[in-house]
Amino acid sequence: MAGKDDILTRSAIDDALAALPDWRYRLGGLVTVYKCPTSAAALELIAAVGRIAEQQNHHPDLDWRYNRVFIRYTSHDAGSEVTPRDIRAATSASEAAAEAGAVAEPEATP
Repeated sequence: MAGKDDILTRSAIDDALAALPDWRYRLGGLVTVYKCPTSAAALELIAAVGRIAEQQNHHPDLDWRYNRVFIRYTSHDAGSEVTPRDIRAATSASEAAAEAGAVAEPEATP
């Protein structure tokens, strides 16, 4: 469980995002959109992100729209702020997306 002491500063978040080009910081969370080759591939990516969530005990907000998967990580137990758990989860999700042949469209995040 994360606490207030685990909240990353904006500078630390920016440093982490330098290694995570698929992701952006928006309103207390890390967000991205992955465009998958097909709707079925999007479902496979969602399943992979679900497995990661269970392994890491850190669950994202997901939105599936045909062949696009919108993902948002934030630590609700730390006041809906970004913690190291969000960085780890986003890194793992990016790896899963690459394996699924998905293309990041972070500029499409709301």
